[in-house]
Amino acid sequence: MLDFSKINYYKPLASSTDAAYKTDLCIYGGSSAGVAAAVQAKRMGLKVVLAEFGHKLGGLSSGGLGQTDIGNKAAIGGISREFYQAMGRHYGSIEGDGTQWNFEPHVADRIFQEWVEQDGITVLYGQRLSTVQKSQGKIKSIVMESGVQIEADMFIDATYEGDLLAAAGVSYHVGREANSVYKETLNGVHFGHPNHNFKAWVDPFIIPGKPDSGLLHGVSDAAPGYQGQGDHCVQAYNFRICLTNDPSNRMPFPEPPNYDPEIFTLLARYIDAGVWDSLQLHSSMPKSKTDLNNFGGVSTDYIGMNYEWAEGSYSRREQIFQDHLTYNLGMLYFLCNDNRVPEAVREEARKWGLPADEYTDFGGWSPQLYIREARRMISDLVMTEDDCRGYRKVSDSVGLAAYQMDSHNCRRIVIDGRCINEGNVEVRPSGPYPISYRSIIPKGEECLNLLVPICLSSSHIAYGSIRMEPVFMTLGQSAATAAALAIQHGTSVQDVDYAELRKRLLEDRQVLES
Repeated sequence: MLDFSKINYYKPLASSTDAAYKTDLCIYGGSSAGVAAAVQAKRMGLKVVLAEFGHKLGGLSSGGLGQTDIGNKAAIGGISREFYQAMGRHYGSIEGDGTQWNFEPHVADRIFQEWVEQDGITVLYGQRLSTVQKSQGKIKSIVMESGVQIEADMFIDATYEGDLLAAAGVSYHVGREANSVYKETLNGVHFGHPNHNFKAWVDPFIIPGKPDSGLLHGVSDAAPGYQGQGDHCVQAYNFRICLTNDPSNRMPFPEPPNYDPEIFTLLARYIDAGVWDSLQLHSSMPKSKTDLNNFGGVSTDYIGMNYEWAEGSYSRREQIFQDHLTYNLGMLYFLCNDNRVPEAVREEARKWGLPADEYTDFGGWSPQLYIREARRMISDLVMTEDDCRGYRKVSDSVGLAAYQMDSHNCRRIVIDGRCINEGNVEVRPSGPYPISYRSIIPKGEECLNLLVPICLSSSHIAYGSIRMEPVFMTLGQSAATAAALAIQHGTSVQDVDYAELRKRLLEDRQVLES
């Protein structure tokens, strides 16, 4: 059974400590990038402290995203490929190089745990950043809410939110830039993409046809704006939900706290209009399990409800987290039980349930919200649509990206009396393309000893291509390599010799060119 008391983003600590650590490299964030960085740093002889906000390692890679977004498998090397090879050994993969790219969350969790234990990496759980102490352009130490203080020569921000970079005074952006900012064509407000939009006319008003009655939950009264216009909106979050249709392992969906069936009136109307596709994106995983993602006009993406996450306090994020939990689990409960849902749909939904053997500490539900995008650093080089399309090729590659320029919807608005989703983009790049070392380090005048493999310097639309878990692991490894070289030579991250960095990355089987 789900233990709702444990499924949370943040709870204030009951006690504090004065524990202090002094290390070569401090990694804030136990994401897949953070673990890959820690493993690489240990291989290069560094002392490492990995401080994780929550209580699990691996981020989305162990948090439900078991159907890996790849783009091009040949673009993935180094520790990232080692992870998928470890999956292949577990499942007895017969792929040419022994990799497996779809997997159960608990297997990913075990691999990450084995890695840090085998390498003797110090991992501190439940560490929430409070303050950053800087001197002469460098981070000297970070202090946690718990009272833990970590002093280090180098730091890596491996969070999905970019909390360390922001606290260190590094420039960043939240939201969608206008196309004019970086001379792009797919950024900002974006209409016209047919996927994940309404395939039937759906009335958005509480009383159909009566605008004065107000809007249904989840529909915004925002003005449409114009194509390419910049705004504060962030692509939607959801949970990547591990489900099973194996009756021997299946638990029925429970009613979540604060469940309100009226939240799903829009979904009920959409189904009544003839469209039933909310659970269509079941990506198959081993052992009769699935990685459920968003699909269609009304599905697991909680559109428009995440704008405050990036800059929000931990308490505000907890509210947003619980709202997303109630919405995602509530949608599944609604589809199985509400009388407004046709019986055939209810029967189909009831074939699925939560797997009893996943997230056993939480009762079957992932504690990891899918933070698709939050802060993005602004450095001396910003990755843009030109990089994705191959119009520009950077000369200081630290890894390749290959996935489509992918943005989930950012708004659900009303145009001409019906619901419209806005913001979805799915455009393939020209092929695998290099990610610049300059995009994972801050401007020199802002911080000299920080690397950022997740919230790197990128426009919204280019980030939509880069933001994939295999790429994050690749960039985590490259960031740790650069940190080790900077320590070895007593330089800033900006003054790391790229030729030496490139040589070491290639020795460690990173793929830097397509």
